[in-house]
Amino acid sequence: MRIARPLDHQVAPPPVLITAGVIASELGEPMHRVVRVLATRPWIKPAALASRVRLFDRRAIEQVRAELAGIDRRRAPLGHGGAA
Repeated sequence: MRIARPLDHQVAPPPVLITAGVIASELGEPMHRVVRVLATRPWIKPAALASRVRLFDRRAIEQVRAELAGIDRRRAPLGHGGAA
């Protein structure tokens, strides 16, 4: 009977997850704007939960950036780059 060699599994590093505060910091936006976007956009989903803290992957930064840019475009006064 042969003894099987242990499998050489390569373990992937754990994913880097970030909080809403980190997203706000990286975007240079107030925390309340980021939290509001995360709360009202169901397609921006947390990657994990740690107790009551929602943790997001790095894609969430660009998703929040795009949502905030859309909000700012809609708020711009007419004649200053806003929609007609």
